Amino acid sequence: MSVPQPPALEEFRRVVVKVGSALLVDSARGRLRHAWLAALAEDIADLHARGVDVLVVSSGAIALGRTVLGLPPGPLRLEESQASAAVGQIALARHWTEVLGHHGIVAGQVLVTPKDTEERRRYLNARATVQKLLEVRAVPVVNENDTVATIEIRYGDNDRLAARVATMIGADVLVLFSDIDGLYTAPPHTDPDARHLPVVERVTPEIEAMAGGPASELSRGGMRTKVEAAKIAASGGTHMVIADGRRKNPLRTIREGGRCTWFLSGSTPTAARKTWIAGALEPSGTLVVDAGAAQALRGGASLLPVGVTGIEGRFAKGDAVLIRGPEGRVLGRGLVNYDSAEAAAIIGRSSRDIAASAAQPGRTEMIHRDDLAMVGS
Repeated sequence: MSVPQPPALEEFRRVVVKVGSALLVDSARGRLRHAWLAALAEDIADLHARGVDVLVVSSGAIALGRTVLGLPPGPLRLEESQASAAVGQIALARHWTEVLGHHGIVAGQVLVTPKDTEERRRYLNARATVQKLLEVRAVPVVNENDTVATIEIRYGDNDRLAARVATMIGADVLVLFSDIDGLYTAPPHTDPDARHLPVVERVTPEIEAMAGGPASELSRGGMRTKVEAAKIAASGGTHMVIADGRRKNPLRTIREGGRCTWFLSGSTPTAARKTWIAGALEPSGTLVVDAGAAQALRGGASLLPVGVTGIEGRFAKGDAVLIRGPEGRVLGRGLVNYDSAEAAAIIGRSSRDIAASAAQPGRTEMIHRDDLAMVGS
């Protein structure tokens, strides 16, 4: 069976780039690799200039902060990690602001915890923040909020965090930079017969068995967590690529055909999201719509309050709700932007009236089309 050709980075319109501590920080000196980061910023600026949405998931806060605080090498206690992150996040944000600002790009810092991508209400708020940053052509720089995360609730590595963020914003591709140029059938430094895999169509148990463990003091990850990230990304319709990030201009290297491993998704972000909404969430209530809204929804439009004639049940912002037409038939389901009390106050009203109301800030759609799965679609 033939192996499919890997995609080209130019094909994608929304890209997430994950940068680990081991690449960003010189472990011997505990200092940022300024020249390397400047070269990566050139690559990001090149994609940005082509109209691509770029988001960065960046480690490095603890690694930078521990140096400033003069903490010795070796494992840190929880409170030492949190203190290091508090200091290092300021330095990390400044470095990203400077290198992207050199190309006329605004950077926006986004600190997240696991609950921000797992609880629907917080998920929608985090997603809306990132979407707005991308809409105004800023580059969000995301990191786990290590100042408040604890051992029990933290992601444990930024590979999985990057995959969660990539699926949250509907990214087309996630680029994980590592100290190796992809996945091999066995550890290449110990097995001379190890083969490089340029494309992985599906993460099978055999693929998972090829992954190793963490290999760096600064890095919490390793090939194992990268393969786990690939599973998360693929399930959300996002392709993923593992590439060697140690050389300068690592994104350019991928674009020029450098060796890497692509993990392919059999779906798209939009299709995967709609499948999740259609089948994985229990509806908390119902919105009844008029004939005009039903026709607009079938044509791919968002659901506006003006087309809603009735509300059944109690629900919170971010909950899944059913959508019924005037004859009572279920048309689909979606994630609602208002709780039931707020929704009841605005049904039948035009978007202009709602936008002008100080009591109802934010989106005017009752359900955005990206958060809507129609029956039979």
